[in-house]
Amino acid sequence: MNYWPEFLVIVGAHALAVASPGPDFAIVLKQSLAHGRRTALWTSLGIGVGLSVHITYSLLGLGWLLNHAGATRLGLQYLGAAYLAFLGWQATRARPRSGEFELTDLARAPTASSACLTGFLVNVLNLKAALFFIALFVLRVSPLTPKLIQFGYGLWMTLATVAWFSFVSVVFTQPEIRRKFLRYGHWIDRGLGVVFIGFALSLVLTTWR
Repeated sequence: MNYWPEFLVIVGAHALAVASPGPDFAIVLKQSLAHGRRTALWTSLGIGVGLSVHITYSLLGLGWLLNHAGATRLGLQYLGAAYLAFLGWQATRARPRSGEFELTDLARAPTASSACLTGFLVNVLNLKAALFFIALFVLRVSPLTPKLIQFGYGLWMTLATVAWFSFVSVVFTQPEIRRKFLRYGHWIDRGLGVVFIGFALSLVLTTWR
């Protein structure tokens, strides 16, 4: 059986989803500007790990349970909203930097594990990401497609996601680009904080529909 048409549909849908602005992009941008390339790359890896969780339970058929278990879904929505709101509140309190605009700040940068955990939590607690992968595997992947092939789809999406956000990390940590952004860094942080709070409100509002 030829699985290429199905794979290309998966690739196209995932590419549109991952490139669209969302919490994942916002956290990578924030980490890139605030803490530099190393932190942003570890955050990107964490996003990939979170995405692999969504893919795994979708492959195992547990996505149906999440989509239909009201209490579980509601709890995940509120937990995700609370975490995004917390990140937003932190970002809105950003203060102007004084002195020279250094391109690295090792003393304040999160550890690799902390940055990875941040990326993981932003992704894995994003119910919209969860529902996207559930719908993708239910509506676009044939039940007759072997699990090994489906695993290949998931592996591709995970690696493509890490590669995309790693690219974003590299772009926004180019010395000249980052130096220009840092001149207005506290305003960018505050703006991203509002964005995170907006994502949190969006998650909460969907529970009332």
